Amino acid sequence: MNASPLFARVDVSAWIGPYPFREVPHPDPDVLVRVLARERVERAWVGWLPSAWQRDPTSGNARLLKALEPHRDVLDPAPAVRPDWPGWEWELDRMVAAGATSIRAYPAQWGLGAGHAALTALASACAARQVALHLTVRFEDLRQRHTHDVAGDVAAATVRSLARAGTGCTLIVSGAGREMIEEVCWGLTPDERSRVWCDFGWVWGPPEEQFAQLVRTLGPSRFVLGTQWPLRLVQQSRALISLLPAEASVPLPLPSPRSDR
Repeated sequence: MNASPLFARVDVSAWIGPYPFREVPHPDPDVLVRVLARERVERAWVGWLPSAWQRDPTSGNARLLKALEPHRDVLDPAPAVRPDWPGWEWELDRMVAAGATSIRAYPAQWGLGAGHAALTALASACAARQVALHLTVRFEDLRQRHTHDVAGDVAAATVRSLARAGTGCTLIVSGAGREMIEEVCWGLTPDERSRVWCDFGWVWGPPEEQFAQLVRTLGPSRFVLGTQWPLRLVQQSRALISLLPAEASVPLPLPSPRSDR
């Protein structure tokens, strides 16, 4: 299958900045712009990678905005807001005013489990401001992680509780495998499920054909392009689309978390 023009338009899960646990090549915005052009992806929603391990991500957001300034025709900010930190609503408003396309939260790194009131409050606030809430399940496989990286993965229950909270918030789930995607989606009503989108870079393709099975059973409307650059290769997700069997070859849409975007 060839990727549809709609599918190829936006990478909803990219980062810039250093990774605390190992050296990553080219974590710079100018390199990301060249990679997107090479892969014929028009835009990327970009976070500041160190923010997940900072108690207060405010300074990281400032660095993100400054780094993206020369590239705003291609790169949109996806800053982090920690909802159990003082002044988070002010920071959310500041980031939305700065053009944020989505807001990132890192529940595992910040110790916010399923049903945490702060996460629900953040989802409600994002819905009111018409921005998506982006959750990163994992950054690396458990076997690759540094011994100091002890946060673990975001649980499916955390995503389900947010989807069930009735906030109306659009959720983007990045880094989930097939099992978690199924655990989340099959545990929701159709209306709740309609507000959850998942990238699929961590889902197996041939010969297991896990991605094809998800597309057949859940439908293409649940999936978006999220590369997790620079921790993973952009080609990974595109290869999964190209290798879909003919019967599962359907165009994949994009989320529309903001009516004016």
